[in-house]
Amino acid sequence: MTQDIWRSVTPQYDEYEAQFAQYSSIPEKTLLEVQPRLAATLSQFIEMEGFTRLLLINAPDNSIYRQHIEQSLQHSLQGRCPVLRTETLNMADIFGQIKANHGAVTQHIPGLLEQADGGYLIVSANLLLANPKYWPALKAAILGEESSPINCDPESPILQLPRRRFDIRVIVLGDRTQLGDVDYLDADIHAGLCLFSELEPDIKLNAETLLDYLGFLKWLCRLYDLPTLTTEAIHTLMKAGARYTEDQNYAPLCLLWHRSILAECKGYTQGKTIEALDVEAVIRQRYDRASYLPQRAMDDILDGQVIIETDGKQIGQVNALTVVDVAGHPLSYGEPARISCVVHFGDGDISDVERKVELGGSLHAKGMMIMQAFVSSALDLDVPLPFSASVVFEQSYSEVDGDSASLAELCAWVSALSGLPIDQQKAVTGAVDQFGRVQAVGGLNEKIEGFYRVCEHQGFTGHQGVIMPASNLKHLALHPTVVESIKQGQFSIWPVETVDDVMPILLATPFRGKQEKDNVLRRIADRIDNFDKDDTPDTWFERIKNKLF
Repeated sequence: MTQDIWRSVTPQYDEYEAQFAQYSSIPEKTLLEVQPRLAATLSQFIEMEGFTRLLLINAPDNSIYRQHIEQSLQHSLQGRCPVLRTETLNMADIFGQIKANHGAVTQHIPGLLEQADGGYLIVSANLLLANPKYWPALKAAILGEESSPINCDPESPILQLPRRRFDIRVIVLGDRTQLGDVDYLDADIHAGLCLFSELEPDIKLNAETLLDYLGFLKWLCRLYDLPTLTTEAIHTLMKAGARYTEDQNYAPLCLLWHRSILAECKGYTQGKTIEALDVEAVIRQRYDRASYLPQRAMDDILDGQVIIETDGKQIGQVNALTVVDVAGHPLSYGEPARISCVVHFGDGDISDVERKVELGGSLHAKGMMIMQAFVSSALDLDVPLPFSASVVFEQSYSEVDGDSASLAELCAWVSALSGLPIDQQKAVTGAVDQFGRVQAVGGLNEKIEGFYRVCEHQGFTGHQGVIMPASNLKHLALHPTVVESIKQGQFSIWPVETVDDVMPILLATPFRGKQEKDNVLRRIADRIDNFDKDDTPDTWFERIKNKLF
């Protein structure tokens, strides 16, 4: 089944061969030329007159992007007015400074407002956030009201500060978090005071936009004096880009990402053409440089310090998939986690151990409640389940959040209720809704590769693999070794859409159905019926006596 799916787990660009063949003749495309929304906003900002004199741009807080905005404005204005860019966080540099002696101004250092008078000033959002008390004064200056320079010697007060008006437009660049903080600085900032636009981090690929992306690559190579790329190298770079964007249908437009990879490739080529092998070598070395923590995690599993089974069957135990992010570490990596569930006489409640010990976040708790509601609905019970359950991430000592394990938790719970064992050769990831539909989650590449490495080191059986949401297929850009294993039938991928698709794979039993005499829901219903037919459960004293005698 999954041998035919290997093409879906890595980007395929066969349909774009005609576009790749045009690479040598495609005109260059600058950063702004592949940002049509931002380019149109800048043009509008230049042409507008009146109240709107501030432009907020959601973009990486980086001087390189501010430089390209500056160059684009200078090109559009053709020297008709000044365009200045600054990286300063000192408001004295913006307003200018004066020095006084006995109340009289003795020295005046013009600020950037004065230098850019009649034109444009480009700043970082951090300038506003680092100097919130100056925002009202800067806002007034932007609106054309009088402003004053800053006295750089507070011990020499000035009786009458010089004041003047400026005709200036300000462009503020910052990431979404920074701009969110700017909103708190002034709730009216979006109420007609400014325009807003975004520097988009990626481009959706089709026959037309791919030509734009290829032109963007040519521009980057000329801008940073990089060798030309072969068609195969572009394919490899785009596959890495699909992993970076987590979508096969998108290519990144990040200057730093492209520059860092291609600059490293230049070291391999010695000034010659960049080949696919060069790009692969750079990506491999990047992983090797940051692979200490993933390797230690793998060693703990192989040494038996962390228990992960990739063979056999167990009741109430399932291999879930997680992504580990460590502060100060550039690499997110996947790691399987063992989820277990035990059931006992009770009131039908599920005890979320992670939540009770304050290691589970609210999104994780939400996923638990959703999967509980789905199973209760599927059983169509008039009364609560007579069994309670305890679900836990085994050997987990840090916070767990998100709903990506809710499908795995559901499988562990259903297995414990029905008594049907789970195939440990398979791992599960995905969220579920109250109707049993399996929903997309993040970090699929890292999750799959994490489980693949464990199976590889513990030994392939030919039946190992990952059950994942079908809607996540377009997000996959797996490592070539994993793709080859899938192609050869060593490792498998099972894309599923509903819980009904999962159970035959994981439990070798249908979830429900009138035709099947033996299904998961029937097993659970029979267990409930048998419980109801029994006498009232023994008291705790009688249970202990029965065990002892």
